[in-house]
Amino acid sequence: MQLEHEILLHPKYFGPHLIEIVKAKLFSDIEGTCSGKYGFIVAVTNIDHIGAGMLLPGRGFVQYHIVYRAIVFRPFKGEVIDAVVTQVNKVGVFAEAGPLSIFISKYSIPQNIKFEGADTTNETTNEEDEEEETQIVQLEDRIRLRIIGLRVDASAIFAVGTLMDDYLGKTLRVKEKCRSFLYISAKVMEHSS
Repeated sequence: MQLEHEILLHPKYFGPHLIEIVKAKLFSDIEGTCSGKYGFIVAVTNIDHIGAGMLLPGRGFVQYHIVYRAIVFRPFKGEVIDAVVTQVNKVGVFAEAGPLSIFISKYSIPQNIKFEGADTTNETTNEEDEEEETQIVQLEDRIRLRIIGLRVDASAIFAVGTLMDDYLGKTLRVKEKCRSFLYISAKVMEHSS
């Protein structure tokens, strides 16, 4: 995505390495920040143009207009993303997907998913619950969720998510998937012989 930014540079940086200093200041000012309009700026990939510096009268600073390209992360409502559980409490779960903080209310978590560390647990048991496999999710586990709401401020983005949909919940790592597949294959072989 092509973006623009203004940089103010102190006169002590004027010299033979001025352009490198302007680029370094752009990277330090922009990367890792959040713009309400464009989302999280992950990385500057290319600097397309550095304008001629304009001297600010009475201050000595020089202002540079820079046009650059960047990788941005702009979540949207309805998007399905993977996140890491960072906190579990009575009202729900907090997770992070890179720089995005996501809250999942306990009312948006299905009955077959239990979060270890939560103060309140659902102790309802019936035949339908016993048929479904219960997933236990702990801190630092990876989950797949759907974003159902966003709040975009000038310098931050906050999200609300849900696990109440097909294929959402705890995601297994590749090694765990292989172990599960081998276990199921062995059980099938036992029953067939």
